Formats: sequence, C-alpha cells, structure tokens
Amino acid sequence: MTVEAPPAATLPAAAARPWMGGIAMMLGSALSNQVGAATGSLAFPALGPAGVVAVRQWVAAVLLVGITRPRFRAFTRREWLPALALAAVYAVMNLTLYTAIDRIGLGLAVTLEFLGPLAVALTASRRKVDLGCALIAGVAVAVLMRPQPTTDYLGIACGLVAAACWAAYILLNRTLGTRLPSAQGAAAASTVSALVYLPIGVWIFLHHQPSLRYVAYAVAAGVLSSAVPFLVDLLALRRIPTAFYGLFMSTNPLLAVLVGWIVLHQTLGLVEWLAVAAIITANAVAISAQGGDKGGVREILDARNRRDRVESEE
Repeated sequence: MTVEAPPAATLPAAAARPWMGGIAMMLGSALSNQVGAATGSLAFPALGPAGVVAVRQWVAAVLLVGITRPRFRAFTRREWLPALALAAVYAVMNLTLYTAIDRIGLGLAVTLEFLGPLAVALTASRRKVDLGCALIAGVAVAVLMRPQPTTDYLGIACGLVAAACWAAYILLNRTLGTRLPSAQGAAAASTVSALVYLPIGVWIFLHHQPSLRYVAYAVAAGVLSSAVPFLVDLLALRRIPTAFYGLFMSTNPLLAVLVGWIVLHQTLGLVEWLAVAAIITANAVAISAQGGDKGGVREILDARNRRDRVESEE
C-alpha cells in the first residue's frame, strides 16, 4: 500500500502557520510590556515611580496567586529563603527601572536593564565572540554615561541597578525552579513584594489622593506589563523554539525606544541611538552564538518565562 505525499507547498505552509502566529504573539507581548511601562509613566506626576510600582506589584501578585494557587503553608524554610530573596529583587528591580524611566526615558532605561541577562549569559562563556559582545556593550554604556550637561547619572545608575537585579533574578529563579513546582516561587515572591509595597502605596494614595485617571494608568501598567505577557508568552512558546524566542527578546530595547518616542514623545540623539543599537546587537549575537548550549540562552529564557508564565500542567 502506498501513501501519497502531500504537495510540496503544503508542508512549508502548514509548518509556517504556527511560526507566524508565534511571532505575532511575541511582538504583541513585547509591545504590551513596553506600552505598559509607558502608560505607567503617565501616572508619575500623581503617584511617582514608587506608587506606580506598588500598583503593578499588587496586580502581579493577584494574577500569579490566582493562577498558580501556591500552598504557602506547605513551604519549607529551604523554599522560603530564595523566595524572600527574589521578593527583595522584585521590589528593587521594578523601583529602579521605573525611576530610570522617569529620569532618562523608557528606551535608555530598558536598554540598560537588558545588560543584566546579557551579563549572566556572557559570564558563563569563554568564547571570543562573547568577549566581543561584552566589550561592545561596555563601550555603549560608557558612551551613554559620557559627561554632558544633560547627563542624568542617577537615572543611569538606577538603570544599571535594575540590570544587576535582573541578573540576580535569573540566578534566584534557577534555584527556585529546583525547589518549587511551576511558578509558585514567583507567586510567593510577588506576594511578599506586594505586601512590602502595601504601606508605601497606601501612604502615597492618602497623601497625594490621585484622580482615577492616574490610578487607571498604574493599573493598566500592571495589566499590560504582567497579565498580557504572562498569557501571550505561554501561547507563543508552544508555537516557536525557545532559542528563537530568546533572540526576539533582544528587540525589546528597540521597541522601548519606539514606544517612548510615540507615546511619551521621548527622542534620542544619534549617539544614543548607536549605543542602543550596539547593546541590542550584543544581546542578539550572544544569544544566537550560544544556540543550544547549556547555561546561556536557556538561563535567560527560563528566567523570563518564570516571571511571566506558569506551566500548563499546573
């Protein structure tokens, strides 16, 4: 008995369909993340970065706890320790990132933050190409920090602290992934971080009494930067290889610059554009060069995925 093969054009078209859908989802997720950050910055005049972060943490905690339903009472001391450390990282990372957005703009803040996962990937490697990526990124940061009348060193420092926090976040998630199932560790960390921001947020709301419009901006930031990426990334990763997903992550700084320009009317000079492009290129080359090797791109992807998704087998 013979089985006829499908026409030659059928297989590529069928195989391309999930990829095209996955790419569209990744683009939507990345845009949602950056639009959420831009929308949150619209609430800075009334709430400040700390107030916006407080609302975002509350939204993220409700989302993760509602989906993962972690059994907090069953956690052991060995499981709580990295979760508490991750909660501290959450609190500092989001506050420094939003402070950087407030001071130096969305594009530069997100670009500097992406030095965190790049540093983790490059630290685990001894290849010449990775050394070149590190040098490119270092020169780009030096260019962004060059003395100018408008240079905001505090804003740049906040962006670099956010990058260091993201690197710590990656390493802590690796530990949590071996001790707790699904995203229960991330849910626990988000809950603790949300509780830490509870008195801060209440104080800001009582003393500033923001209008509903600014509160809506902050809630939208939590939804667009937490809920939407959480759901969309989960679906996208079923359609495309994780290595391609990691490569696509490198476009986030570019999207942040574009969203900052369109939504917030933030512009960059030619030198800043070149520095951002250099860091994007370093990220893309480092990830693509590591391909399927252990400890490089997988580390970045696992950390990113634990932040925004849970396993479907929960």
